Amino acid sequence: MTEQAELNVEKVVTAILNVIEKEREREIISRRFGLFDRKETLEQIGELLGITRERVRQLEKAAVLRLKAQAEQGKLPALAQVETTLAELLKTTGEAARITELGAKLTKENTRVDQSRLTFLSKLCPSVVTIDENDFYYQGAAVATSYDDKKLKKQVETVVAAVKAIGEPTSIEKIAVEAKEENAEKVRAVASLSKQLATLNKRWGLIKWPMVNPKNIRDKIYVILFENGKHMHFSEIAESIKGSDFKRKDVTMQAIHNELIKDGRFVLVGRGIYALKEWGYKKGTVADVITEVLKKANEPLHRDEIVKRVLKDRYVKETTILLNLQGKAQFKRVAKATYTLAEA
Repeated sequence: MTEQAELNVEKVVTAILNVIEKEREREIISRRFGLFDRKETLEQIGELLGITRERVRQLEKAAVLRLKAQAEQGKLPALAQVETTLAELLKTTGEAARITELGAKLTKENTRVDQSRLTFLSKLCPSVVTIDENDFYYQGAAVATSYDDKKLKKQVETVVAAVKAIGEPTSIEKIAVEAKEENAEKVRAVASLSKQLATLNKRWGLIKWPMVNPKNIRDKIYVILFENGKHMHFSEIAESIKGSDFKRKDVTMQAIHNELIKDGRFVLVGRGIYALKEWGYKKGTVADVITEVLKKANEPLHRDEIVKRVLKDRYVKETTILLNLQGKAQFKRVAKATYTLAEA
């Protein structure tokens, strides 16, 4: 929690609720926004108060509109500090942010109730525009001088379209270029509001893409290897996952090893050492690699040259390669320390 964020949102919410004259409307606002407990539906509140869900909706809307009007007229002094703090914070986050992100900086514990209170207060601030959570958007807030409700949603859609057009995980700067937006930080802020997008290690992409939203161990292994850029022992992969930013990272070395064996994206290139197939590695034993080397050469090769070429694809001891050369019937020595493939 930052120093600027010393806000007692519960105290502010209580003060604003006290402005509402009718107890029934206070009850509706408290329950609908989840200001002191979980959020409740129109049906639940209607059943409690003995009125229809439509009547609950009407009373909620009317109460919020009155509070907004009072806020615009400066008649909600308790809201002033919240609005000032929110506006200052949003300027540092690209002029938009999820409520969860704002809550982490403005409240002590950032609980669901804290976030609900912040959502309620944001809706009342004249200088702030909000976006409600649904299947496409996270609950968010933005600077009203830059966005209105429609413009904010349209900008989110523009960024999502830009990511789809690029077609692969990429930096927010490249997304900004595709979206024809000069300010990459504003694009990052808007992108964070979309439930269709995810980010990992400064790359953004569609939430269904494993590189930005790995959902299982295999995906996480892939990301770790990709990020490392070279082969790794399965124990190193396990440790890297434990030290990562993944949501679930409590894995065992045995689980990692099991997944490496099952997934075709990974190739065993040494004892317990794996690399990505897309890097050009092929599955097979050391003898298979020697065979491939000799086929490509289409001529006998000195053992030193064979060792050199095999070590480009396998991380094994030289003696292992030499033992295969000398001990496998598929290889034939044709001169001193020189080998070729035995005839079929």
